Amino acid sequence: MKQLKFEHVFARDIIAGKKTATFRVNDDKDIRPGDVVEMVDKVDRDHPNTWDISGELEITSVSQTPIRELTKDHLLRAEKFDNIEQMIEAFRRFYGEHINQDTLVSVLNFVYKSFDSPQKFIKDQKRSLAVPQSVWLYCDGGSRGNPGPSALGFVVLDEHKVVLHSDNKYIGITTNNQAEYHALLAGMEWCLAKGVRELSVNLDSLLVVNQLKGIFKVKNRDLWSLYETAEELATKFRKVKFTHVPRELNKLADDQVNYALDAVKGSDIVQ
Repeated sequence: MKQLKFEHVFARDIIAGKKTATFRVNDDKDIRPGDVVEMVDKVDRDHPNTWDISGELEITSVSQTPIRELTKDHLLRAEKFDNIEQMIEAFRRFYGEHINQDTLVSVLNFVYKSFDSPQKFIKDQKRSLAVPQSVWLYCDGGSRGNPGPSALGFVVLDEHKVVLHSDNKYIGITTNNQAEYHALLAGMEWCLAKGVRELSVNLDSLLVVNQLKGIFKVKNRDLWSLYETAEELATKFRKVKFTHVPRELNKLADDQVNYALDAVKGSDIVQ
Protein backbone atom coordinates (compact mmCIF):
# COMPACT_ATOMS: atom_id res chain seq x y z
CA MET A 1 0.00 0.00 0.00
CA LYS A 2 1.17 3.54 -0.73
CA GLN A 3 2.32 5.66 2.20
CA LEU A 4 2.60 9.36 3.03
CA LYS A 5 5.02 10.40 5.78
CA PHE A 6 4.44 13.40 8.04
CA GLU A 7 6.36 15.25 10.74
CA HIS A 8 5.03 14.34 14.18
CA VAL A 9 3.37 17.70 14.94
CA PHE A 10 1.53 17.70 11.61
CA ALA A 11 0.53 14.04 12.04
CA ARG A 12 -0.99 14.90 15.44
CA ASP A 13 -3.03 17.66 13.79
CA ILE A 14 -4.29 15.21 11.16
CA ILE A 15 -5.33 12.71 13.82
CA ALA A 16 -7.11 15.51 15.74
CA GLY A 17 -9.00 16.50 12.58
CA LYS A 18 -7.32 19.93 12.36
CA LYS A 19 -5.59 19.27 9.02
CA THR A 20 -7.21 17.71 5.96
CA ALA A 21 -4.72 18.33 3.14
CA THR A 22 -1.04 18.16 2.28
CA PHE A 23 1.29 19.58 -0.37
CA ARG A 24 3.66 17.53 -2.50
CA VAL A 25 6.25 18.56 -5.11
CA ASN A 26 7.47 16.10 -7.78
CA ASP A 27 5.55 13.33 -6.05
CA ASP A 28 6.24 9.96 -7.70
CA LYS A 29 3.57 7.98 -5.83
CA ASP A 30 0.89 8.58 -8.49
CA ILE A 31 -1.76 9.26 -5.85
CA ARG A 32 -5.24 9.76 -7.26
CA PRO A 33 -8.72 10.53 -5.92
CA GLY A 34 -10.18 7.42 -4.34
CA ASP A 35 -6.80 6.03 -3.30
CA VAL A 36 -6.33 4.94 0.30
CA VAL A 37 -2.80 5.44 1.63
CA GLU A 38 -1.19 4.72 4.97
CA MET A 39 -0.25 7.69 7.16
CA VAL A 40 3.21 7.41 8.69
CA ASP A 41 3.78 9.49 11.81
CA LYS A 42 7.50 10.32 12.04
CA VAL A 43 7.48 10.43 15.84
CA ASP A 44 11.23 11.12 15.95
CA ARG A 45 12.22 12.16 12.44
CA ASP A 46 15.80 10.91 12.78
CA HIS A 47 14.87 7.47 14.15
CA PRO A 48 12.54 5.48 11.84
CA ASN A 49 12.23 2.75 14.47
CA THR A 50 9.97 5.18 16.39
CA TRP A 51 7.63 5.83 13.46
CA ASP A 52 4.01 4.65 13.56
CA ILE A 53 1.36 3.92 10.96
CA SER A 54 -1.62 5.22 12.87
CA GLY A 55 -4.28 5.07 10.18
CA GLU A 56 -5.25 5.62 6.57
CA LEU A 57 -5.94 8.66 4.42
CA GLU A 58 -8.76 8.47 1.89
CA ILE A 59 -7.76 10.84 -0.92
CA THR A 60 -10.85 12.86 -1.85
CA SER A 61 -9.28 15.15 -4.46
CA VAL A 62 -5.94 15.98 -6.07
CA SER A 63 -5.13 19.23 -7.86
CA GLN A 64 -2.03 21.04 -9.07
CA THR A 65 -1.42 24.75 -8.72
CA PRO A 66 1.56 27.14 -8.73
CA ILE A 67 2.67 28.07 -5.22
CA ARG A 68 1.84 31.73 -5.87
CA GLU A 69 -1.85 30.81 -6.39
CA LEU A 70 -2.28 28.95 -3.11
CA THR A 71 -4.94 30.54 -0.93
CA LYS A 72 -5.15 31.07 2.82
CA ASP A 73 -7.64 28.21 2.90
CA HIS A 74 -5.01 25.91 1.36
CA LEU A 75 -2.52 26.94 4.03
CA LEU A 76 -5.03 26.45 6.84
CA ARG A 77 -5.98 22.92 5.76
CA ALA A 78 -2.44 21.71 5.02
CA GLU A 79 1.07 22.16 6.41
CA LYS A 80 1.44 25.07 8.82
CA PHE A 81 2.79 28.04 6.89
CA ASP A 82 1.89 31.61 7.75
CA ASN A 83 2.48 32.80 4.20
CA ILE A 84 3.79 31.77 0.76
CA GLU A 85 7.32 33.06 1.47
CA GLN A 86 7.61 30.84 4.54
CA MET A 87 6.41 27.88 2.51
CA ILE A 88 8.97 28.46 -0.26
CA GLU A 89 11.77 28.72 2.30
CA ALA A 90 10.73 25.42 3.92
CA PHE A 91 10.31 23.66 0.58
CA ARG A 92 13.76 24.81 -0.57
CA ARG A 93 15.29 23.11 2.45
CA PHE A 94 13.49 19.90 1.56
CA TYR A 95 13.31 19.88 -2.25
CA GLY A 96 16.15 22.22 -3.29
CA GLU A 97 16.85 25.80 -4.28
CA HIS A 98 14.86 25.54 -7.54
CA ILE A 99 11.57 26.02 -5.64
CA ASN A 100 9.92 29.40 -6.41
CA GLN A 101 6.48 30.96 -6.71
CA ASP A 102 5.89 29.31 -10.10
CA THR A 103 6.65 25.78 -8.84
CA LEU A 104 3.68 23.46 -9.25
CA VAL A 105 2.53 21.72 -6.09
CA SER A 106 0.03 18.90 -5.78
CA VAL A 107 -2.69 19.59 -3.23
CA LEU A 108 -3.97 16.32 -1.78
CA ASN A 109 -7.20 16.58 0.19
CA PHE A 110 -8.06 13.63 2.40
CA VAL A 111 -10.18 12.14 5.16
CA TYR A 112 -8.29 10.45 7.99
CA LYS A 113 -9.41 7.09 9.38
CA SER A 114 -7.56 5.70 12.39
CA PHE A 115 -6.60 2.08 12.98
CA ASP A 116 -7.79 0.38 16.17
CA SER A 117 -4.12 0.26 17.18
CA PRO A 118 -1.05 1.79 15.45
CA GLN A 119 1.23 -0.40 13.36
CA LYS A 120 5.00 -0.06 13.46
CA PHE A 121 6.68 1.39 10.40
CA ILE A 122 9.38 -0.89 8.99
CA LYS A 123 12.00 1.02 7.02
CA ASP A 124 12.58 -0.12 3.44
CA GLN A 125 10.19 -3.05 3.77
CA LYS A 126 7.86 -3.36 0.77
CA ARG A 127 4.88 -4.42 2.81
CA SER A 128 2.47 -4.77 -0.12
CA LEU A 129 4.71 -7.47 -1.64
CA ALA A 130 5.01 -9.55 1.52
CA VAL A 131 1.94 -11.68 0.83
CA PRO A 132 1.67 -15.01 2.70
CA GLN A 133 0.37 -18.15 1.02
CA SER A 134 -2.86 -18.08 3.04
CA VAL A 135 -4.97 -14.89 3.21
CA TRP A 136 -8.42 -13.49 3.84
CA LEU A 137 -10.09 -11.79 0.86
CA TYR A 138 -13.01 -9.41 1.40
CA CYS A 139 -14.85 -8.39 -1.77
CA ASP A 140 -17.73 -6.08 -2.58
CA GLY A 141 -19.34 -4.59 -5.65
CA GLY A 142 -21.99 -1.95 -5.93
CA SER A 143 -24.23 -0.23 -8.46
CA ARG A 144 -25.94 3.08 -7.91
CA GLY A 145 -29.10 2.48 -9.90
CA ASN A 146 -28.99 -1.29 -10.53
CA PRO A 147 -28.11 -1.11 -13.33
CA GLY A 148 -26.13 2.07 -12.97
CA PRO A 149 -22.61 3.43 -12.32
CA SER A 150 -20.75 0.58 -10.64
CA ALA A 151 -17.47 -0.16 -8.91
CA LEU A 152 -15.60 -3.02 -7.32
CA GLY A 153 -13.53 -3.12 -4.17
CA PHE A 154 -11.49 -5.73 -2.37
CA VAL A 155 -9.18 -5.96 0.63
CA VAL A 156 -6.60 -8.64 1.37
CA LEU A 157 -5.66 -9.41 5.00
CA ASP A 158 -3.15 -11.77 6.59
CA GLU A 159 -3.96 -14.32 9.28
CA HIS A 160 -3.78 -11.60 11.95
CA LYS A 161 -6.31 -9.49 9.97
CA VAL A 162 -3.64 -6.91 9.07
CA VAL A 163 -4.41 -5.26 5.74
CA LEU A 164 -1.89 -6.28 3.07
CA HIS A 165 -3.53 -4.65 0.08
CA SER A 166 -6.71 -2.82 -0.92
CA ASP A 167 -7.98 -1.77 -4.32
CA ASN A 168 -11.00 -0.31 -6.07
CA LYS A 169 -12.07 0.38 -9.64
CA TYR A 170 -14.93 2.05 -11.48
CA ILE A 171 -16.32 -0.50 -13.96
CA GLY A 172 -19.03 1.40 -15.82
CA ILE A 173 -22.74 0.57 -15.98
CA THR A 174 -23.62 -2.83 -14.51
CA THR A 175 -25.99 -4.46 -12.06
CA ASN A 176 -25.21 -5.06 -8.40
CA ASN A 177 -24.70 -8.77 -8.98
CA GLN A 178 -22.35 -8.21 -11.90
CA ALA A 179 -20.33 -5.76 -9.78
CA GLU A 180 -20.12 -8.34 -6.97
CA TYR A 181 -18.65 -10.89 -9.37
CA HIS A 182 -16.21 -8.37 -10.85
CA ALA A 183 -14.95 -7.59 -7.33
CA LEU A 184 -14.46 -11.28 -6.62
CA LEU A 185 -12.56 -11.84 -9.88
CA ALA A 186 -10.30 -8.82 -9.32
CA GLY A 187 -9.45 -9.96 -5.80
CA MET A 188 -8.80 -13.57 -6.81
CA GLU A 189 -6.62 -12.51 -9.75
CA TRP A 190 -4.53 -10.27 -7.48
CA CYS A 191 -4.05 -13.06 -4.95
CA LEU A 192 -3.13 -15.54 -7.67
CA ALA A 193 -0.55 -13.15 -9.10
CA LYS A 194 1.02 -12.78 -5.62
CA GLY A 195 1.42 -16.52 -5.11
CA VAL A 196 -1.41 -17.04 -2.63
CA ARG A 197 -2.32 -20.74 -2.33
CA GLU A 198 -5.14 -20.79 0.24
CA LEU A 199 -7.96 -18.26 0.10
CA SER A 200 -10.77 -17.46 2.55
CA VAL A 201 -13.18 -15.34 0.52
CA ASN A 202 -15.83 -13.23 2.26
CA LEU A 203 -18.69 -11.50 0.45
CA ASP A 204 -21.95 -9.94 1.61
CA SER A 205 -23.72 -11.18 -1.55
CA LEU A 206 -25.61 -14.32 -0.56
CA LEU A 207 -26.48 -14.91 -4.22
CA VAL A 208 -22.85 -15.05 -5.37
CA VAL A 209 -21.74 -17.21 -2.43
CA ASN A 210 -24.57 -19.72 -2.90
CA GLN A 211 -23.99 -19.88 -6.65
CA LEU A 212 -20.32 -20.66 -6.12
CA LYS A 213 -21.21 -23.29 -3.53
CA GLY A 214 -23.66 -24.90 -5.97
CA ILE A 215 -26.68 -24.14 -3.78
CA PHE A 216 -28.22 -21.71 -6.29
CA LYS A 217 -28.29 -22.18 -10.05
CA VAL A 218 -27.04 -19.34 -12.26
CA LYS A 219 -30.22 -18.36 -14.11
CA ASN A 220 -29.15 -14.90 -15.30
CA ARG A 221 -27.21 -15.27 -18.55
CA ASP A 222 -25.34 -11.98 -17.85
CA LEU A 223 -23.72 -13.70 -14.86
CA TRP A 224 -22.77 -16.95 -16.59
CA SER A 225 -19.37 -15.91 -17.95
CA LEU A 226 -18.47 -14.21 -14.66
CA TYR A 227 -19.48 -17.29 -12.68
CA GLU A 228 -17.50 -19.61 -14.98
CA THR A 229 -14.40 -17.40 -14.70
CA ALA A 230 -14.67 -17.44 -10.90
CA GLU A 231 -14.99 -21.25 -10.95
CA GLU A 232 -11.92 -21.54 -13.18
CA LEU A 233 -9.86 -19.19 -10.99
CA ALA A 234 -10.82 -21.15 -7.89
CA THR A 235 -9.22 -24.30 -9.35
CA LYS A 236 -5.86 -22.52 -9.50
CA PHE A 237 -5.66 -22.29 -5.70
CA ARG A 238 -4.90 -25.19 -3.40
CA LYS A 239 -7.90 -24.29 -1.26
CA VAL A 240 -10.71 -21.75 -1.56
CA LYS A 241 -13.52 -21.19 0.92
CA PHE A 242 -16.46 -18.88 0.14
CA THR A 243 -18.30 -17.36 3.12
CA HIS A 244 -21.29 -15.04 3.30
CA VAL A 245 -20.82 -12.23 5.83
CA PRO A 246 -23.19 -9.44 6.92
CA ARG A 247 -22.59 -6.08 5.25
CA GLU A 248 -21.34 -4.56 8.51
CA LEU A 249 -18.50 -7.11 8.53
CA ASN A 250 -17.55 -6.25 4.96
CA LYS A 251 -17.07 -2.54 5.55
CA LEU A 252 -13.45 -2.37 4.35
CA ALA A 253 -14.40 -3.65 0.90
CA ASP A 254 -17.61 -1.61 0.86
CA ASP A 255 -15.58 1.54 1.58
CA GLN A 256 -13.40 0.76 -1.43
CA VAL A 257 -16.49 0.62 -3.66
CA ASN A 258 -17.69 3.99 -2.39
CA TYR A 259 -14.23 5.55 -2.83
CA ALA A 260 -14.34 4.63 -6.52
CA LEU A 261 -17.93 5.76 -7.07
CA ASP A 262 -17.50 9.03 -5.18
CA ALA A 263 -14.35 9.78 -7.19
CA VAL A 264 -16.30 9.78 -10.48
CA LYS A 265 -19.54 11.25 -9.12
CA GLY A 266 -20.56 14.25 -11.18
CA SER A 267 -17.80 13.70 -13.74
CA ASP A 268 -18.26 13.10 -17.46
CA ILE A 269 -17.69 9.39 -16.81
CA VAL A 270 -21.08 8.95 -15.17
CA GLN A 271 -23.10 11.60 -16.98
